[in-house]
Amino acid sequence: MTSVDVEMVKCACPDCVCVVPVAKAVEHEGRAFCCDECANGHKDHAGCDHAGCTCHG
Repeated sequence: MTSVDVEMVKCACPDCVCVVPVAKAVEHEGRAFCCDECANGHKDHAGCDHAGCTCHG
């Protein structure tokens, strides 16, 4: 069995506590985010909806 290294990155949203695999991150302006809401600056003040995270921009 082969082990696969998955590089993880913390979401670039300052209030977000999410850590996501680089391959699944949403890239915006050269930074990695956990979702579109974080990447777009929470324009509608919606959170990322990930368990345990309370970010809303």
